[in-house]
Amino acid sequence: MKVTVVGCSGSYPGPDSPASCYLLEADGFRLLLDLGSGALGALQRHIGLYDVDAICLSHLHADHCLDLCGYHVARTYGPRAPYPMLPVHAPAGAPARLAAAYGMPDEPGLETAFDFVPLEPRSFELGPFTVTAGLVNHPVEAYGFRVAAGGRAVAYSGDTGECEELVTLAEDADLLLCEASFVERPDLPTGLHMTGRQAAEHAAKAGVGRLVLTHLVPWNDQAEVLAEAGRGGYGGPIELARSGAVYDLA
Repeated sequence: MKVTVVGCSGSYPGPDSPASCYLLEADGFRLLLDLGSGALGALQRHIGLYDVDAICLSHLHADHCLDLCGYHVARTYGPRAPYPMLPVHAPAGAPARLAAAYGMPDEPGLETAFDFVPLEPRSFELGPFTVTAGLVNHPVEAYGFRVAAGGRAVAYSGDTGECEELVTLAEDADLLLCEASFVERPDLPTGLHMTGRQAAEHAAKAGVGRLVLTHLVPWNDQAEVLAEAGRGGYGGPIELARSGAVYDLA
């Protein structure tokens, strides 16, 4: 399995990265976890525009899903359109939410290009991948994912506050892509995001092989985020996500 960080900026695109998008590849199958603001352009540095086989959206905040609107244009009006319907596993209400963002009626909405499948806490198969979705701690319906293939596993937090479900999803995973949106401050809101320290604590509990800190909000000092993660009791390698970084789990 190969994992490519397409975008890792939190809440909005930063100067060096689009918002959230991660490309997972195995046996020629290409799966996207999220397609946030600005990610569609950067994705084309890594694969062809029409080479995506499936998409999983963790939740319906713009920085995780909005570029699906632009992708609808590409798949509806591209030079060889119409293209095959693309499965999109997303929280309930995704078709209406994205149609509203695009500015079109709910019917037919984006469902002329995408086959929306409502997420729920369960496991399902996508090509060579076994995907397990679990509800995480965020103000809207939001999921973390565990994606396994060929004896390897990647866990992705999406957006979450401290959450035991994330520990379950990440248990013994080779790689944890975990959000670290906050730096330590008094009176941080709960049930929204995590600090680097909290991300590392979850990685330690899950026993993951490597921790990559994601959803990096551009106004934060990322060196501080990384330093805080070093105080979370996790003994494995920790690094900041970077757009274009590749992790080969073969």
